[in-house]
Amino acid sequence: MSDDRKGIVPVWTLATGEVQVPGLTAGESMTAERLTELRGVLAVLADEPIVTLEAHPLPAKIDRAKGIPLDAASPLAQHLSQFITQSTRSSLTAARATASGEILYRMVVPAKVAAQFDQGFICSMASKAAAGGIRGPLVNSSGRIVTGATFMPVGKAAAAGTVGGAGATAGVAAAGGAALTVAAPLVLMAVAVGVSAHADHKRQQAIEHITELLEQLQQDKLDDEHSALNGSRAAIDKATAILLDEGKLGVSLGLDSAVHTIDTALGKADLRLARWQSALDSLPEGEAVELDTLTKSFPGAGDHGGTFRAHLELASLAIALMRRVVILQAVESAQSDSGNPFKNFTRALKRDQQRLDEMESSIATVLVRLSALELASPNGLRPVFTTGEVERLMRAAYRIRRLGDGVTLSNRTTDVAIEIARSKDGSVVVFPALPA
Repeated sequence: MSDDRKGIVPVWTLATGEVQVPGLTAGESMTAERLTELRGVLAVLADEPIVTLEAHPLPAKIDRAKGIPLDAASPLAQHLSQFITQSTRSSLTAARATASGEILYRMVVPAKVAAQFDQGFICSMASKAAAGGIRGPLVNSSGRIVTGATFMPVGKAAAAGTVGGAGATAGVAAAGGAALTVAAPLVLMAVAVGVSAHADHKRQQAIEHITELLEQLQQDKLDDEHSALNGSRAAIDKATAILLDEGKLGVSLGLDSAVHTIDTALGKADLRLARWQSALDSLPEGEAVELDTLTKSFPGAGDHGGTFRAHLELASLAIALMRRVVILQAVESAQSDSGNPFKNFTRALKRDQQRLDEMESSIATVLVRLSALELASPNGLRPVFTTGEVERLMRAAYRIRRLGDGVTLSNRTTDVAIEIARSKDGSVVVFPALPA
């Protein structure tokens, strides 16, 4: 969604706490490559998390349905409005870039910082041009690399945010190095909503796949499991809205029962995962496996649908929903102590999502191991097999190989971009966090 037309794009450097960094010039234009280098330098040298914020013209066509909308009175919209208002008073570049009121803001969190709140579920985009490579530094949501813009660092700006809620903004960093705007609440809210939107996008994808699979399977137990999980979304949505308005969660929301439902689903996924791992471990190493033998432990693995694939999608749905719950817990933890909100936020996320990271990694390993299996011809007394049997075996082999497509086993963290579309009335839409 980022702008790819040639022009001047202002970029601010934001810190989440008071920090000093050695001489970084402001007011000089730079390329996308230099901006990426700057982020890396800041991540290495600074003691506190530092992000950059860019202001691009809002594209004419933008799918707002993919993001989470927040009205102008929401804390994130207010933090952003106050920050931009103060910045435009001291920067003509910023004033010109934001004059229309309809702007696409792009917050980029460097990989070193991103690793504090994300351990792999937002992954690097693999390069098709070179094995082991990743895509370039500025990639929009449709996968296109941004190359045309010239970036103009904006000098010292007044701090954004207000006292209370997610924590007071600390002001501009002390002199003695480059002055960085301290805007912990703005960064916290942007990261929280962007990561939550990403998790909800994964939920939507899982729902679509599950619906298609259950229509084929017609299994009541799986249908009930799906309905229970999907029903917990309402409580999570309400809790998200309340916390993003800096409110307090209450028992009446039903979040406790929703978490219980998700925990139950994760428990079932753990049990199924253990069975899959045991089944793979019991196969003769280096030998071809008969399809019938494989489908006893992985029913439907060689078909278009199948129970195994439904179980995979149910696990993905449970993980995506729990990701949102973990974010809620982290935001609540940060808001309970305004002294250092971003550190509290990242600490809570890192602690609580370890189980989810391990489960996703284990499922990915199972899929990769399955995709590497060689299928054997059916045992039998007949020396010749029918055309149908041969075709079934070939189709199954193809679909099993495809199980490993798109699976990432590496925890290599990339820069994370969070894009925020701001309208003239001050309302914003935060899009799912994506690799930058």
